[in-house]
Amino acid sequence: MEALIILIKVSVLTLAGIFAAGCGWESEPQNNVTNIEKTVPAPAVGGVRWLAGDHHIHSRFSVGWDDSTNPPSPKMGGDAAYPVAMNAAMGKRFGLEWMVSTDHGGPNHAKINLEHAYPDLLESRVAVPEVVQYMGMEFDTPGADHSSLIMPLHEAEALDLYEIERRFSKREPWPADPTWDSESRMIAALEFMQTFDKKPLVIAHHPSRSARGFGKYGMTEPSELRAWNDTAPDVALGMEGAPGHQAIAQLVDRFGESKYGQYIGDKRPRGFYGGFLGGFPTMGGFDQMTAKLGGFWDSMLGEGRRWWITANSDSHVHWKDGGVDFWPGEYSKTYVLAQKTSGAIFDSIRAGKIFVVTGDLIDELWFLVESESNEAGIGDTLEVVAGKDISVSVRVRDPQSMNFNNENPTLQRIDVIKGDISTETVPLDTNENLSTKVLLRAERQDLAPSDEYLSLTYTIEDVQSSFYLRLRGTNTGELEPTEDPDREDPWSDLWFYSNPIFVSVVKP
Repeated sequence: MEALIILIKVSVLTLAGIFAAGCGWESEPQNNVTNIEKTVPAPAVGGVRWLAGDHHIHSRFSVGWDDSTNPPSPKMGGDAAYPVAMNAAMGKRFGLEWMVSTDHGGPNHAKINLEHAYPDLLESRVAVPEVVQYMGMEFDTPGADHSSLIMPLHEAEALDLYEIERRFSKREPWPADPTWDSESRMIAALEFMQTFDKKPLVIAHHPSRSARGFGKYGMTEPSELRAWNDTAPDVALGMEGAPGHQAIAQLVDRFGESKYGQYIGDKRPRGFYGGFLGGFPTMGGFDQMTAKLGGFWDSMLGEGRRWWITANSDSHVHWKDGGVDFWPGEYSKTYVLAQKTSGAIFDSIRAGKIFVVTGDLIDELWFLVESESNEAGIGDTLEVVAGKDISVSVRVRDPQSMNFNNENPTLQRIDVIKGDISTETVPLDTNENLSTKVLLRAERQDLAPSDEYLSLTYTIEDVQSSFYLRLRGTNTGELEPTEDPDREDPWSDLWFYSNPIFVSVVKP
């Protein structure tokens, strides 16, 4: 009821503002946008804790396009359905404390974000102040698929985003200009972002969505992601580990096969990334670049790259309304360890203090490595003298409550994964790290229980060379995540992944 009241309030405010401005889209950005009263999240609540969020969410300003006009005319709500505040209210309902509004573009879309999506976001910050809300967009990435552009919350957030989108989004120009869709143009975009005082973040979206097999990548190649990270390591710093659109199987439960078939042109329920798109499916709900042990992600970490993974909804239209999406926070969550302020959350995303989870399998993850009097957590580096021992400790909370499918999933196993860090230069298209292995598989009976928490400790003796550690866990019996079949219930195949801890070994 609270979420509904908020939605009604903000929808009236937003629609009134849009109709007052007229239904047409202005040809030039309106200067008075910068004079809209700023709203900021509440002060920090308590200390550092795990805060759930989602950085890939679409509002009605992810427009459709009427191609009968020249230039094409935007149709509000044509690709995604909801006001920003409805996304925020539903995110709050499903446990989120931060989110990013990420509408994607098209011809002259930069001014739509500036003049319409941004005022809607400002109103949403007033209507749902419990959720820290960032301005962003799903960037139509030159030479690749999409990516999140996340702007730090500051006075120029919308104007900075406007400049990036109008100069570099590959779908921005009209008539369309294929020269904008090049890897070199993305490098130029990142170089431009590096000049900002308040630098944004770039996170690659569904990187294997266009893959036609394992390791047979399409629009986003390993070489591109390395080039992005080389160009702007504090801007381009990660990828979606668990992509959105994972509610496609839910559609059958709601509407039956005839409605489902009408939606996808086929009467067989399919997985979104496999059967529906005709590409390589997710693996336990995760992109192959993340899920494959010793695969692309491990190859990046094996170079010592601070390359983080996230999870998100990619919410456009909820499955109950005929879409293929969950609400923000309903199924996937990206947890960030921070105080609840816009600056602290943003900094912790940049620092990789993140774990990701589906189906609320866990909601806290405390992962530390220690040597003598030094310790490091997720996203950090522990410096240790060669020959010393390392103590690994893990403590997770497996909540004894129902998730949003009215189930209480059980964490069955935690894997501790280790990979070597090499100083050798590797080819840009490298897709594997052969040193990566599962160091420990801890079944539930091996985990020490305490209330809703489970814990384990492990010792790595006599370390001699640098490495990284990361964690994953599941409610399944799969030793490795397998390709998700068509018709799979996403709630039955749940995983969490931590970002890594790096261990840098120095000589005595």
